[in-house]
Amino acid sequence: MPRRWLEEHRRDQYYRLAKKEGYRSRAAFKLLQASKKYNLIKRGDVVVDLGGAPGGWVQVARMSVGEKGYVLGVDLTPIERFDWTNVDTIVGDITNYKTLDSIRERLPRSPDVVLSDASQNVSGIWELDHARQIDLARASLRIASSSLRVGGNFFTKAFQGSLLNDFVEEVRRHFKFVRIFKPKASRPSSSEVYVVGVFKK
Repeated sequence: MPRRWLEEHRRDQYYRLAKKEGYRSRAAFKLLQASKKYNLIKRGDVVVDLGGAPGGWVQVARMSVGEKGYVLGVDLTPIERFDWTNVDTIVGDITNYKTLDSIRERLPRSPDVVLSDASQNVSGIWELDHARQIDLARASLRIASSSLRVGGNFFTKAFQGSLLNDFVEEVRRHFKFVRIFKPKASRPSSSEVYVVGVFKK
C-alpha cells in the first residue's frame, strides 16, 4: 500500500480513538505513550502543561495524577474549562518571563512534571520552523529548570534538525536521563520528536 495511505490511516486511527475516548485532541496519545514508557506522571503529582490547548494533554495528566494531584494548563489561547476541581488553566506566553510568576502563583507547590507541546504555526520555511520550535523548547526548559522540584520530570516537543543536538545537551545539564522519543501517535512523515528529561539533579 502507498506510504501516504498508511500515514493517513494512522492519523485517522488516533483521531477516531480520541473521539471515541473523549480526548480533546489526538495528541493525547503521544503523552499516553511517553508516560507509559518513561513513567513520567504519577498519582498525586503536580503537573504543568505548557501549550496545553485544546486540553488533550491536560486530560491525560489529570487522569494520571488522580484526585490528589493538580494540573495547570498554560496557553496563549484560552483552554475550555474542565469539571475537575484540581485542574486550572491560565492564558500566558511561555517565552515571556512574567509567565513563570503567573504559573508559580497558581501551583500548590513545586511541580513534579513540566510538559510542553507548545508549537507555532508552520511557515513552510524549514530552517525558520525548526529554529522557532527549538526556541519554544528552550523556553519550556527554562520554566522547567526554574520551577521543578528535585527529582522532577520534563517532556517537550522539538523538531529534528541542526539545532536539536545542542538543545539535547542543554537538557542534559539539568537531568540525569535524557532521551529523544518519537511516539507512535506522531505522523511518520513529521519531523516532530520529543525530548524526555527524567530525575532532575
